[in-house]
Amino acid sequence: MSTSVYFIIGTPGSGRRSIVRDLIENGLGETDQAVVLLASSEAAAPVDAKLAALPNTEIRRWEWTPGTPGTPAELPAVEGIADKTVFFLSDSRVSPIDQIEALKPWLEQQGAELARIFVAVDCQLAEKHPILTAWFAACIHFADVGFLTKREGVANKWLSDFIRHFTDEYFPCHFVQVKTKGDLANPLVLLDPSPRRVSQYFEEGESYVIEGLETDDDEEGTDEDDTGLLPPEPYFTRDLSGRREKELPDFREYLPSKA
Repeated sequence: MSTSVYFIIGTPGSGRRSIVRDLIENGLGETDQAVVLLASSEAAAPVDAKLAALPNTEIRRWEWTPGTPGTPAELPAVEGIADKTVFFLSDSRVSPIDQIEALKPWLEQQGAELARIFVAVDCQLAEKHPILTAWFAACIHFADVGFLTKREGVANKWLSDFIRHFTDEYFPCHFVQVKTKGDLANPLVLLDPSPRRVSQYFEEGESYVIEGLETDDDEEGTDEDDTGLLPPEPYFTRDLSGRREKELPDFREYLPSKA
């Protein structure tokens, strides 16, 4: 049995821990051991007690270390996760793009496999601040499943328009409307590791064009599409100053003061 990792992104208070509790309790087998990695910056929540009470689950805290100019950010090494199912919750106050970029080398260092990437979409936050649509779209670009949470008071038309925006663009990810009360309908389907994300960053055996690196094929004028290399992941590309070329709004400016 290999180490399977589910990476879960989302804003503070978007309900990620409740989703993880449900997936462990109703999706894993009785003998499957789970590790929940929770960022040290995340405030305690009532659901933590339910997570800790699961007999096959261990909760650990982790610390994000941002990168410096010329040094990419790294996720911390974690011991004792071999042959376990890992639910890795991103630091909800740090750029998910930075963390997803760091996830691939982390998986390789840990000898682990990415099962899926989940995103919890706080519908109340997204409806209230349309400027964050680009931010949520970036998260969904990497996600296999989008969990639509905190739907209380959100207009049905907004919700259907939000989903249609991605289905019209043929995004392959699942969208799940999370109920206020009650468990997820099909946890086994959601845990199925078959990729349904747009991004090909995590595909095995794929290589990426490294911008600024000249190859013999370039000298001969070979079309980039003929080299077998994928184009750069658009959300990771940086300009000469080190800034992301595809900049996203700072979601932290729009969070409720208590979040």
